[in-house]
Amino acid sequence: MDMSYYNINAKEFFDGTINVDMSSLYTEFVPQLPDNGLILDAGCGSGRDTKAFLDKGFSVHSIDASEELGKLATLETGQPVEITTFQDFSTTKNFDGVWACASLLHVPMKELPLAFQKLAEPLKSKGIFYCSFKYGNNEVVRGGRSFTNLDEELLQEVISTSALQVAKVWCTSDLRQGREDEKWLNAILIKA
Repeated sequence: MDMSYYNINAKEFFDGTINVDMSSLYTEFVPQLPDNGLILDAGCGSGRDTKAFLDKGFSVHSIDASEELGKLATLETGQPVEITTFQDFSTTKNFDGVWACASLLHVPMKELPLAFQKLAEPLKSKGIFYCSFKYGNNEVVRGGRSFTNLDEELLQEVISTSALQVAKVWCTSDLRQGREDEKWLNAILIKA
């Protein structure tokens, strides 16, 4: 996973995502977590979601593969961001929830099963895992970034080697201004 785009364009990406209203997605995830639970924000980007979860009383461990975005997210949230890829992530913590919003889509298709396995390992039994992908069934390069697009069938395939099972899948339009035509696959997974 090449992070050079995010390291070079960190400020632009931060500015374009920090104020997006994610409440419609939080309402699918947050009610399924215990009060004051521990969330892994996997690919925290600008730190927007980490900050929202902290404000709701959760503890959050944030990771991102981009060092420059990690610095901006640390400033935004007031807590450190661990710089690591999903495939290299390792921890002794046990999470109540994993939040992987528009982040796993940068992992190449052939590496996605391992990424899901690694993120599911520290999730408690019956823990909640949210993820989102641009809707499709291919890998594309756009604007200097690689994207792995998933549909319902491919999602089932890439999680089949993990302990995760699909609880709910739904499609949404992009929440960013001017991108409403872009479709997203959202999923709530549960660790068996």
